Amino acid sequence: MSTGRPLRADARRNRERILRAARLAFAAEGVSVPLDEIARRAGVGPGTVHRHFPTKETLFEAVVVEHLEQLTQDAQAALQAGRPGSAFFAFLTRMTGEADTKQDLADAIAKSGAGTESTTQRAAAGLRETFAVLLERAQHVGAVRTDVDAEDVQAIVLAALTAQRQRVDTDRPDRLAGLVLDCLRPNASAAESRR
Repeated sequence: MSTGRPLRADARRNRERILRAARLAFAAEGVSVPLDEIARRAGVGPGTVHRHFPTKETLFEAVVVEHLEQLTQDAQAALQAGRPGSAFFAFLTRMTGEADTKQDLADAIAKSGAGTESTTQRAAAGLRETFAVLLERAQHVGAVRTDVDAEDVQAIVLAALTAQRQRVDTDRPDRLAGLVLDCLRPNASAAESRR
């Protein structure tokens, strides 16, 4: 909730504590965590949470926007890397690796832009634009199949997250996600066409 005025230092600290507690709670337990429980974890009263975030939906939106903005920064950093193919797959691996413990990410990816506030839509659009450039560069150097687009990759990332959650391999936690993401490599396309 924004009034147009900058927050006082103590209000800003409380807002950051609420966001941090909400991020951890939503990541571990999904969106079913009550606002009062988030207030308790943040060390503030329920009224403080409601002043900053009148509903759980607005708090969840704020957490999702923060997460999408961080992913966009990560994608922009990957664009600066010297090897587009390696940067592309490293970004996807990092994203699926951290999402394994974040139940909110799959929801954010699946729902970004659908029925969400304009702030979330803008953050999701920024991530999609940056990711499209990252994908295009990786395809240009031959590291990613040319017959996939950004929407295909989004669906494949969701499949990788689902695969990862279905089988927890403590020795190699990213193994299944890596196997799913391998379908984006050009040799996967060549092997398929030989069948």
